[in-house]
Amino acid sequence: MLSVVKYLAITLWSTFVVAPLLWALTTSFKSANGVTGGPTYLPFVGFEPSLDGWRSLFGGAGGIDIAKPYLDSLIVTGSASLISIVLGTLAAYGLSRFDYKAGVVKNTDIIFFFISQRIMPPIVLAIPFFLMLQFLGLLDTKIGLILVYVALLLPIAVWIMVDFFNGVPRQIDEMAMLDGCTPFEAFYRIVLPNSKPGILVAGMFCLIFGWNDFFFAFTLTFTDTQLLPVAVVSLNSSVTPWWSLSASALISVAPLILIAIGVERLLSRGTLAGAIR
Repeated sequence: MLSVVKYLAITLWSTFVVAPLLWALTTSFKSANGVTGGPTYLPFVGFEPSLDGWRSLFGGAGGIDIAKPYLDSLIVTGSASLISIVLGTLAAYGLSRFDYKAGVVKNTDIIFFFISQRIMPPIVLAIPFFLMLQFLGLLDTKIGLILVYVALLLPIAVWIMVDFFNGVPRQIDEMAMLDGCTPFEAFYRIVLPNSKPGILVAGMFCLIFGWNDFFFAFTLTFTDTQLLPVAVVSLNSSVTPWWSLSASALISVAPLILIAIGVERLLSRGTLAGAIR
């Protein structure tokens, strides 16, 4: 009985998660008449399939050329995530292994400072970021957005990696340093290879938060640089083109689905097995 309830719950939840994607997939192959004709989901039975929604994403009538925004998003999100992971991993290792004190400020206060950057509403940071990029001449540039995204994603990387490093036995570092390694060599040669699961999780979250950001991509760019979320919103007009929006939604979510599948397969806490001699 318990197994039946468990599988029923899994089935219901899977249906709840997958249904929007299936709805978007069928809608992306509909024409305007197919969308307004009613909730039909079987091609050639409920509606005549059309590629209008997909054509509109590549310079078709009434659409946009999504290639450049897609490439801009890949560059900005990928670069910011990589920089955040590198800096965040180094900072997290230091906060996990060494004790810092400046007056009443200790490690826990530093960690909270990083996390507090994600507590503030984005609107609070919009004007300071805007003025800073304007002063540096980086408004409406990919480099400017990368700097902003690093500031937003770095706290996520530090938060996740500190928690992961706290779970890695300190004996690994100590044994490496007994063998003649410096603290940095112990980190680079011993701890870092055994920290792949934490790095993968932190990287996944950085990519997701960066890829899905709309607010800063909208407020800090104009014409020269346009990220994917802003390009998708620009499809909307007085008459909502549901077929084009559905196609763009599928294209937008595809990288995140692939990342989630890849990370899920690679994650394994077993990488620490046998690390302690």
